[in-house]
Amino acid sequence: MPRPDLQRYTTHRRTPIATPLVLGAAAAAAGAAAALYLRANVRPPAGVQPVRGFNIDRYAGHWYEVARIDQRFERGLVRTSAHYSRRGDGSVRVVNRGYDPERGRWREAVGRAEFLGDTGTGALKVSFFGPFYAGYFVAVLDEDYRWAIVIGPRRDAFWILSRTPTLHAVVRERLLARARSLGVDVARILWVPQEDASAPVPKRR
Repeated sequence: MPRPDLQRYTTHRRTPIATPLVLGAAAAAAGAAAALYLRANVRPPAGVQPVRGFNIDRYAGHWYEVARIDQRFERGLVRTSAHYSRRGDGSVRVVNRGYDPERGRWREAVGRAEFLGDTGTGALKVSFFGPFYAGYFVAVLDEDYRWAIVIGPRRDAFWILSRTPTLHAVVRERLLARARSLGVDVARILWVPQEDASAPVPKRR
């Protein structure tokens, strides 16, 4: 808190007038808080370890988002999917897509992902909005890259991805058990409808 002698007051309203020192301190505090938030936003939740032996070339391609904990930007969407492709600079192009049945149209977001460390670990940061990144951690991955569990910087940022629109019931139960072991509230997991006759087939980009 600034010292009282660093503030000047008018004689009528007693409204504090910020000095350059006060403004500088406030800006520094805001900058430190923003930096702390950004660092925390690209770290996995405690106890969640990204997979080792990760291969982005095998992971690339089309995935169906068969389950998720609902997020504001995906609420109401069905037939959601993600498509990953390598860029020449080593980053990853991310295309997220879903169908909004209420508005009768597809919604799409294109982003960029970068590895947080070595490329053999499934820990990345993804941005859809300029310089703002969020952690993307592949916590569980089938050895044949047929399905995966992805968790963000919080356990309520959760997705199950699959190469096919549906998963066998045995696999679903196995993945729910793995999610539970990671501390995820499985009661909040929504299984996403991947078949909707009213939705036109989207064009791949």
